[in-house]
Amino acid sequence: MTRSQPRRARGTVGHAYSALNLRLVLALFGLVTMSVFAVGAFRAGLAWLGVLCVLFVVVAVVDLIVIQRRRAARRREQPGARHSLFE
Repeated sequence: MTRSQPRRARGTVGHAYSALNLRLVLALFGLVTMSVFAVGAFRAGLAWLGVLCVLFVVVAVVDLIVIQRRRAARRREQPGARHSLFE
């Protein structure tokens, strides 16, 4: 049984459930932008907005961990396979 995708997902190993590499790039973008916005909000004295941005940073970090675990499982299942950004 494959562990690179969630159970009951519609995708298969040959046709992925989600584009993991694209999700990785988007999660990194969210992490960086929300970190910058959090610092800016705290410096501007908007603590509530800074806390909200920090919450989004935590979500991005958790998403990065999930993505990396799925990419590692895919790498174990398909050694030597190269994947583009959109697969």
